[in-house]
Amino acid sequence: MTDSPGTLSEKAPDTGLDAALTPRLLFTDLDGSLLDHHSYDWSPAGPWLTRLRQLGVPVIPVTSKTRSEILPLRHELGLTDTPFIAENGAVAGLPPAWCHARIDRLGPDGLAIRTLGVDIGFVRKRLTVWRERLGVRFTTMSEMALDELVDFTGLSEPEARLARMREGSEPLIWEDDEARLEGFREGLTGDGLQLVRGGRFWHATGTSHKGSAVNWLISRCEALRGRRPLTLALGDGPNDIAMLEAVDQAVVIRGCHGLAVEPAQPALYRSEATGPTGWAEGVAYWWGRADRRVMPAGLRSRGDSQKEAVA
Repeated sequence: MTDSPGTLSEKAPDTGLDAALTPRLLFTDLDGSLLDHHSYDWSPAGPWLTRLRQLGVPVIPVTSKTRSEILPLRHELGLTDTPFIAENGAVAGLPPAWCHARIDRLGPDGLAIRTLGVDIGFVRKRLTVWRERLGVRFTTMSEMALDELVDFTGLSEPEARLARMREGSEPLIWEDDEARLEGFREGLTGDGLQLVRGGRFWHATGTSHKGSAVNWLISRCEALRGRRPLTLALGDGPNDIAMLEAVDQAVVIRGCHGLAVEPAQPALYRSEATGPTGWAEGVAYWWGRADRRVMPAGLRSRGDSQKEAVA
């Protein structure tokens, strides 16, 4: 017998283990995924957010947004007890339950902040160097006038100010020929930086990305809980691909940007709807039906090894 589409099974998938013994983590992009691309509304995802919170499933934002932008959103979305990953993997914020007492130190906001990428000063310096050296044209977010940023993103003025408080990445608008983009990308690569495509901006950042940050949090969860979690990720943009490949199950939410999102992920669902409606559709597809669940990757590996030993 399968679950109804809007519920989570009380048993872990395919294992017979009580769900309490097999933790779950849900990683989600924000803009264009949990938040509507234009209005930033998240209400269509509200019922699933409530259900997941009741079941103790952490919903973890993994976003290009800054830490300063995420902090108020965590309160609005009811995610104050869960970690977050900011600036495409450059920064991670950990609530007390996710901290190691001997390693992590809580700040005044009750979070331990871990820098997984490089300092913003270095990123901006190298962008200036390569712009002058190659003669290419682009505008960084920090160079945009506040009213221009508001018009371009649809953010309010206070929200736009928070978006400019970067710690490990710099968004930019490419204004030159596509043919010159590759040379610019190669120059940044030589500095240990990379260029990642988002929904509205390109993002210059270190070699950390959403996928590496997600793997880091999965490992921490496994160390704290003693069992590898079952993981689901949802995103709509090219900068989400590494995250979608790092988990057990993934959802590509239909985007509004027309960009290709092709993760190498066998357990993949593509939503019909966009934004938070597509987000709810994707969660219901994987976690609302028992016949669509899979064993966590770590447990699958151990199970395969046991089968080989018996054989």
